[in-house]
Amino acid sequence: MKPKHFFIGLMVAPLLGLAASSSLYDFTVNSLAGKPVALKTYKGKVALVVNVASQCGFTPQYTGLQNLYDKYSRQGLVVLGFPCNDFGGQEPGSSAEIQEFCSTKFKVTFPLFEKVSVVKGPDQAPLYRYLTAKGDVPGWNFCKYLIDRRGNRVAYFNSTVKPDSDRMTKAIEEALKKK
Repeated sequence: MKPKHFFIGLMVAPLLGLAASSSLYDFTVNSLAGKPVALKTYKGKVALVVNVASQCGFTPQYTGLQNLYDKYSRQGLVVLGFPCNDFGGQEPGSSAEIQEFCSTKFKVTFPLFEKVSVVKGPDQAPLYRYLTAKGDVPGWNFCKYLIDRRGNRVAYFNSTVKPDSDRMTKAIEEALKKK
């Protein structure tokens, strides 16, 4: 690539959402209330990013995710829930309906954000473009990405891995030990 074209590419890529992001902290997403949240707010924490849905066979995992949050939040874990309607239309509700469902049915207190698309394609949320850049694209709801304190993806768990599984708790505990 000629230097002139390279420079133009560097200027245009961010506008198209094509720039390579280097960490979770590079993203701003909207809360369920529609307010922008810079994920750098969670800098220095271990994050578990999960695509969630209210009408899925895996929906009871909300309980396990909340338990993880309760158990490890003082050590630096944050669970970040991203409602997703990509699989079987299992998250048809509005943001208000999602918030109501999660808080009343599962007593969720960890941060939830606006609905996003997690599957590869033109509608894929930039955050999920980053998370899936190394593979491990969600094939269903309740796929989990573990992010270290520096904002780097360190593990992936598919829908069938329960939040309270030995595999997941071991990975979380290892990530929490690293500063």
